[in-house]
Amino acid sequence: MLVHAHPDDETIGTGATMAKYAAEGARVTLVTCTLGEEGEVIPAELAHLTADRDDTLGRHRVGELAAACAALGVTDHRFLGGPGRWRDSGMMGAASNGRPDAFWQADLDEAAGELVKVIREVRPQVLVTYDENGFYGHPDHIQAHRVSRRAFELAADPAFGEGEPWRVAKFYFTAMTRSSIRQATEAMREAGVGFLIEDVDDLPYGCADEDVTTEIDAREHVGAKLEAMRAHATQISVDAPWFALSNNVGQQALGVEHFILRAGVPGPAGKGAPVEAGGIGEPYDREDDLFAGIG
Repeated sequence: MLVHAHPDDETIGTGATMAKYAAEGARVTLVTCTLGEEGEVIPAELAHLTADRDDTLGRHRVGELAAACAALGVTDHRFLGGPGRWRDSGMMGAASNGRPDAFWQADLDEAAGELVKVIREVRPQVLVTYDENGFYGHPDHIQAHRVSRRAFELAADPAFGEGEPWRVAKFYFTAMTRSSIRQATEAMREAGVGFLIEDVDDLPYGCADEDVTTEIDAREHVGAKLEAMRAHATQISVDAPWFALSNNVGQQALGVEHFILRAGVPGPAGKGAPVEAGGIGEPYDREDDLFAGIG
């Protein structure tokens, strides 16, 4: 089960991993916390959807997300509390953060309770979301972390809510290593693609290689990830293997995705992915499977 803040987050950060496990027959459940109503829109012909105009972007992105999930092979998708229960909060410090229906304002136990219902129904072995900083500091990403962490605890508590308690075996955070960002930057420069980031260390995201516990080699599924990105047309422009968001900062669609185990017993080390493909390289002391070690 993966918990993401907005439509498109699932594809950008974990799309290849989701496609890999779906193709292997695992049940992949995606829970999205908002409709992404406050997002910027790239295509000029769809600019009228934005929150300051028609305010219909959220409804439009529901369709984009459905198409992206189909591209990834994911058949089980839910919106936390139902579509539109909590609204996209916008970037940190925006006026939209203060709306009473903003996800940033959600009561933690109420939102976690909605996620507990899904956990107890689906009974996942693995739960994936962002780290404490929400990967890059967006309030909805931070809230998704808080809600997921609380639900991870409450789902196993027989005194909380209805339904049979369920203990998730492993709890992961998404991650992107600075070494992989540097590698992608260099690849784009060599390809003559306009990469606008000068110093990777100035980015609000990225972790040290040694922080990563799990490396998923899903290069065979980059095509599905790119197809899912194309489905999110309001948010992502694609020129394979590159993509960009509304800020026009070029990025490479990676088929090797990284995670950090925060709860649960680590599994045995895997073989890892080649450095040239986005892997961390030696020493190969990381898991290569989110389900590693689960009996």
